[in-house]
Amino acid sequence: MRNLDLDSLEIFRSVVREGGVIRAAARLNRVQSNVTTRIKQLEERLGVALFRRQGRSLVLSAEGQGLLVHAERLLRLADEAESELRDGPTRGAFRLGALESTAGSRLPAILSRYHRAHPGVVIELSTGTTGALLQRVLDYRLEAAFVSEPFAASGLKSLPVFEEELVLVTAKGHAPVKRAADLGRSTILAFAQGCSYRKRLEDWFGVADVLPERVLEFASYPAIIACVAAGTGCAIVPRSVLQAQRAAADVLQHPLPKRVRNNRTHLVWSGDASPALAHLIDLLPS
Repeated sequence: MRNLDLDSLEIFRSVVREGGVIRAAARLNRVQSNVTTRIKQLEERLGVALFRRQGRSLVLSAEGQGLLVHAERLLRLADEAESELRDGPTRGAFRLGALESTAGSRLPAILSRYHRAHPGVVIELSTGTTGALLQRVLDYRLEAAFVSEPFAASGLKSLPVFEEELVLVTAKGHAPVKRAADLGRSTILAFAQGCSYRKRLEDWFGVADVLPERVLEFASYPAIIACVAAGTGCAIVPRSVLQAQRAAADVLQHPLPKRVRNNRTHLVWSGDASPALAHLIDLLPS
């Protein structure tokens, strides 16, 4: 195991990220046969199958999932070591995660300033729910992520960075909503399980002993807001999202109780901050 080289781990990770050998070979500028051979050599060395066939796709085995966690960590440490020892500006990939709302309303100006100050750093931004982002940071697939309260992040460092006001939105013809019971058995429009905002809305319903008719899951705020405007149901969104998308006129906003509406977004990461992460922290509001 001491001779397990980083090059093999990089090839393995690329096959996982690109979803197959063909796209991984193109990304790495290698011939497909070379990538296939290196994966087979890695499997022979470890004595396990890292992938299994599912139709035409390659799917990680349980052993492959375990190796991916270690590969992400080792490759990240190698990048940090090279960056710290090399003279000159910080360079390399910086894998950052964010909530859909944060990515759309809070980060554009910050990342623009970051790029101007550190053009050698390539930010790979991915979005997801708080639960999914936390797991990816714990698995070293992301170096850091912006997540929302409430969350539990044992072993991770956390820095509160944004104050958010959450509002309830319904179709414009809806009657005023002062309590959860005013929504009746309305349909909730939200992101998948693991979304902190969704949990706040479901808890608000639960305390009032109100059972929503159903929950429809979406992958973006534009889709959620469009369906709310069409009368499909209600949703909870940060006011900053409505402002960023200029969507406030399309829906009716209702104030939420203080315990529900006041929310903070945190930046979380594992271990000591790399130079790339430290530069981002310097740009965030204190």
